[in-house]
Amino acid sequence: MQLLTFTVAGESYAIESRRVVEVLPLVPARPIPRTPAYVRGVFTYRGSLVPLIDLGRRLADTAPQERLSTRVVVAEYRPPGAGGPTRLGLVAENVTSIIAAERAETSRPALDLESAPFLGGMLRIGGRTVQLVEIDRLLPPEIAAGLFPASTPEVAS
Repeated sequence: MQLLTFTVAGESYAIESRRVVEVLPLVPARPIPRTPAYVRGVFTYRGSLVPLIDLGRRLADTAPQERLSTRVVVAEYRPPGAGGPTRLGLVAENVTSIIAAERAETSRPALDLESAPFLGGMLRIGGRTVQLVEIDRLLPPEIAAGLFPASTPEVAS
């Protein structure tokens, strides 16, 4: 398995690279009033509005530093109860490398935290510990339902 790595609050995280559609420079977002702080808003991606989630605020309750390596990762997301995948933008720092998980020294199962169901297992790869993020569990069902109404058309794979 190939992983796209990034940092949040100085810690290494990763998502499966097969879920990555594109990596973009940091783009401005149109805020959505009264949403949680980790929902930056929406941005236009290839003619469609795509929700933008701040991984710094979602994973560590801290805003990411805006540097040259701060990127928007456009990922394939499967909202609960939806007919198919759609797009979700993820803001992360130091989006710089793809690593092979086959080289992982050890793997620890994820803790089943009710407040953080999106945290996956931990891997030790090349001298650093990387925590997996499960994209489909990143948003609470009520937030996902608001950002991705059932009438949203499917995105062709």
